[in-house]
Amino acid sequence: MEKKSVDVTIDSNELLREFDTEARYRKISKASLTGKFIFLVCVAFALFHLYTSAFGPLTTLVHRAVHTAVVMALVFLLYPHNKKYMKSKPLIADWLFAALSIVMGLYIMIFFKDIVMRAGMPNTMDIVFGLMTILLVLEAGRRVVGKEIAILALVFMLYAHFGRSIPGIMAHRGYSLYAIAEYMYLTTEGIFGIAIGVSSTYIILFILFGAFLAKSGMGQFFNDLAMAIAGAGSGGPAKVAVVSSGLLGSINGSAVANVVTTGAFTIPLMKKIGYSKEFSGAVEATASVGGQILPPVMGAAAFIMAESLGIKYITIAAAAVIPAFLYYLGLIVMIHLRAKKDGLVGLPKDQLPEIKRVLKERGHLILPILVLLYLLVQGYTPIFSAFYSILSTIVVSFFRKNTRMTIKDIIDALEDGTRTVLGVAMACAVVGLIIGVATLTGFGLKLASIILMVGQGNLLLTLVLTMIACIVLGMGLPSIPAYIITATMAAPALAQMGIPHLVSHMFVFYFGMLANLTPPVALAAFAGAGIAGGNTTKTGIQAVKLALAGFIVPYMFVYSPALLLIDATTIQIILAAGTAAIGVIALGAAVEGYLLTKINPLFRVALIVAALTLMHANILTDAVGIVIVLVVFTMQKAMIKKEINIA
Repeated sequence: MEKKSVDVTIDSNELLREFDTEARYRKISKASLTGKFIFLVCVAFALFHLYTSAFGPLTTLVHRAVHTAVVMALVFLLYPHNKKYMKSKPLIADWLFAALSIVMGLYIMIFFKDIVMRAGMPNTMDIVFGLMTILLVLEAGRRVVGKEIAILALVFMLYAHFGRSIPGIMAHRGYSLYAIAEYMYLTTEGIFGIAIGVSSTYIILFILFGAFLAKSGMGQFFNDLAMAIAGAGSGGPAKVAVVSSGLLGSINGSAVANVVTTGAFTIPLMKKIGYSKEFSGAVEATASVGGQILPPVMGAAAFIMAESLGIKYITIAAAAVIPAFLYYLGLIVMIHLRAKKDGLVGLPKDQLPEIKRVLKERGHLILPILVLLYLLVQGYTPIFSAFYSILSTIVVSFFRKNTRMTIKDIIDALEDGTRTVLGVAMACAVVGLIIGVATLTGFGLKLASIILMVGQGNLLLTLVLTMIACIVLGMGLPSIPAYIITATMAAPALAQMGIPHLVSHMFVFYFGMLANLTPPVALAAFAGAGIAGGNTTKTGIQAVKLALAGFIVPYMFVYSPALLLIDATTIQIILAAGTAAIGVIALGAAVEGYLLTKINPLFRVALIVAALTLMHANILTDAVGIVIVLVVFTMQKAMIKKEINIA
């Protein structure tokens, strides 16, 4: 058994490197001088952010520049320019790039007052450092996030420069390299914009929070709790995957990493009870992607949304509750119906942990999350809340011997948190270039005009076009840059249609996340297929089917903002959520072709119609949908009764 477990881990690590560029780092021994240096920098970086969260950050531009400089330096030392150098130590060029990254940060720190005084009139050194920083950001982003986002940023930079030569509506006056360098480097609109600002404050702290939770044994607690709650039911292991991956995915900002880490445990269990390879991989992928939209943490993208919209984070988290519930309801329903249809049972109870024992041994680990929620609800800032949640994690871990964190665990959590934030921070820095160009040239508004022009004022058609744009823009990107790009490029079109800003941002957020499941570049689904040994394309298609509720829910809350708790009474919210839940169940039954027993094609079409009518919060359409569901349900019961009588 022990050898088998080791093999799975090795395979999982290889798969993670294949599908997640953030996992393609050098294996540098901690005993080596280079390893010790990197370790110390990582720990110092985490402590710096904990200190500034407690006593206040540096001046905005300086704080963001320092954060970016250290992140880039670590990226150049840890991530090779080519995969074949993964086993090597940093090359001389890597050390040079790392040093230049630090110099870039020091330049802004040392000459900050001078830079402010000559705002709009940069000198030669400003331009040189600006151009150098742009190149460093592109290369560091390519190494850790992937070439796709670096190429996209480069295309946008070229668009900013050659705008005058572009025909049609996308044309603009064009900007010199000097103007671009100044805007991207010396202001808080480009590289050091909102994205890197959130990375240097909220995201780093919540990633550290997740690292401390992991060291205290939270991952094991979630797995055991999920096994105890759902393991014995029909299709139990699949439901375990949904619960554990959803909970871990909310804290973990990477859907692909979540698929690989939890999937190594859940996918073999699903295959063992009879689920196909493709279905098993798709369940894990769909559940992991859903964690990015699940409060309280939502993979950290919620903090950027709060910052962008200028509203409280807790408002975002509260608005996301019902849509996330509907997403997971749709997934659970389809898993349950597939198990019933194929006669798949759960795991024997003697192979499952007892819920009382799980809660007794590790239940106290939920307290730091409760502390976080309490502080956020009480109106404290996310920075304050995250800082004290980290401290509470250390304290709570001492409640039982098997979860007690040692000094080594604490230091390792600081290092792990820093290593984890590198990919997110670099994604934010590269996205800063894209957003900077969009702001400088008005690209977002131009794209919105095109979407509206093609949509011809029709809301549904505009939503469909926006959905397609978001899925295309989000392909191959981690959740945070996917949201930032879609929010900048696609959300303005919905806002011009009169849709509230929170609704439009949540709409593009959902489809930016779902790009991880949508072929041809479905990274989360492909990672699940790799673990399950299934066909990647079939797994991606199956994942889209399982996430079908996720594709419908955004349309639901556009037509019924009550689902996001916007301008609605408690009764209206309950009714909207209730009818939406019935619609999601009807959709799941139609896709699986099973409710109480197998459904004929006519009833499947009827249930799809019911789901679509329940999408719009309207008394008439809701009544039609509910009647259809009741008729199908009654007919199903009659069929079962008839079969029993015949038998």
